[in-house]
Amino acid sequence: MSIIKWDDASFLLGITSMDDTHRQFVSLLNDLSSADNNDFADLFDQLIEHTRQHFQREEALMTEYHFPAYAEHKDEHQRVLGELDQFKKRVDKGLIAFGRNYIKDRMPEWFRLHAASMDSALAAHLKNNMLASGGS
Repeated sequence: MSIIKWDDASFLLGITSMDDTHRQFVSLLNDLSSADNNDFADLFDQLIEHTRQHFQREEALMTEYHFPAYAEHKDEHQRVLGELDQFKKRVDKGLIAFGRNYIKDRMPEWFRLHAASMDSALAAHLKNNMLASGGS
């Protein structure tokens, strides 16, 4: 069962690395939503690692291209990673339902909003600055 359906019109930002990472993120969320209890903890760990790397790559781009909203965007990343770490503690104790509810009830809406606002602004900034610097 998919909790997020990838929709280019809603999610495509035009920065290949970000779009690829977001597709992987959506795929992991969907895998988690249908995982049985035996696989859930491992997939949750994969989501956390993917998200850490995802955020690190975005933060590196923000630094390289002097994104003016870097602090706010990074703070949001830290908040989400903190939530994931808190739910991981519960999942590791066998309280799978807490993690499952978080994935189902919070992550899809957070991703939609984050992609449409913060990541969209970052992508626009990157496009403008990559063109100005001759990058791709």
